[in-house]
Amino acid sequence: MKALVIGAGGVGRAIANIASRRSFITEMVIADRTLSRAEAAVSRLNDPRFSAASVNASELEDIRELIRKSKPDIVVNAVDPRFVMPIFLACEIENTNYLDMAMSLSRPHPDLPYTESGVKCGDEQFAREPNWNERGIYALVGMGVEPGMSDVFAKYADDELFSRIDSITVFDGSNLVVKGYEFAPSFSIWTTIEECLNPPLIWEDGRGWYTTEPFSELEVFDFPEGIGPVECVNVEHEEVVLIPQKINAKKVNFKYGLGEQFISTLKTIRTLGMDRTETVDVQGLKVSPRDLLAAALPDPATLGSRMSGKTCAGTLVKGLDKSGEPKAVYIYNVVDNAWSMENYGDQAVVWQTAINPLIAMELIHEGIWKPGAGVAGPEWFDPKPFLAKLEQYGSSWHIREEPTTGIVK
Repeated sequence: MKALVIGAGGVGRAIANIASRRSFITEMVIADRTLSRAEAAVSRLNDPRFSAASVNASELEDIRELIRKSKPDIVVNAVDPRFVMPIFLACEIENTNYLDMAMSLSRPHPDLPYTESGVKCGDEQFAREPNWNERGIYALVGMGVEPGMSDVFAKYADDELFSRIDSITVFDGSNLVVKGYEFAPSFSIWTTIEECLNPPLIWEDGRGWYTTEPFSELEVFDFPEGIGPVECVNVEHEEVVLIPQKINAKKVNFKYGLGEQFISTLKTIRTLGMDRTETVDVQGLKVSPRDLLAAALPDPATLGSRMSGKTCAGTLVKGLDKSGEPKAVYIYNVVDNAWSMENYGDQAVVWQTAINPLIAMELIHEGIWKPGAGVAGPEWFDPKPFLAKLEQYGSSWHIREEPTTGIVK
């Protein structure tokens, strides 16, 4: 399989690094707006299958030109979600398969942003599905860790463990610490702000999709493998869009383990207007406050050597088991930063994200996952081959039994 990866940040670098150990990749082009960053991602591999290129991910014609030049079997979008639609549209026009880890941006309801959903994550992509069907190409969307692996966990629970699902809550948390920084997000701050400060999206049977105030329904969740209790709140996330399309659950939501200090910092960012994406005039220069903030903070890809701790992605499912008895499980994947740095030289969060699109691509290459034509998410496929491949890649997944209090037969 020949792939074009757009984005040479932390996740793009990790994708290339993991891919260099997989024989199904025949050729991979790593492209970035900053050519030197793409070249750095390639040079550390010392693998002739990999090459670097430059591209402006905000310019449709620039992306189209690179696709025509590199002729990939699939384009992997590894940049911020604001660039989803230019890359998605370029692939559609050029009849090229597409994969992303974050879907097209939402837009809050113009009048009732904290009760009614407006344009949801991914709506713009699913709206164009007829075009992809007509062209005979596929778009696999939301195929990172969250969304992605978390959706696979939900599908596995639905297929193998439950006869009735009352609720699915994706819980993301960690005990990661970055030495020397009071505030240094382990993932893109641009994306983190987008997820956490937008109105959280929730799905309920009989009501459909609706929204709440940011940081709603705070609860402490006890994460496994020594991470421990973390304060978690509702945030906007793609699983809430994807899971209800294929899994019959009474409620679906996503909770991010931010902790009190991180929540307070994000609220300050909003108060100061630093979450804004519209440009402002700074001594004659047009600058987006959010872009300025992202530029001022350390690059998450460079933090691995200063980072310690573990990160956990998992899905809590409650309902009735196959025999009709109350059941609750947390299905999860934990990555230790010390392990990912020692074995790959990539910090835990980006490594945990990057492994999933490659597993999906390998399953497609082997003909095990058959996307056909159109737009699909992880829930569209059999989860068991993915989970088996996850272990082949050197990672793992586990099921922790949870209390069944409140589950009515």
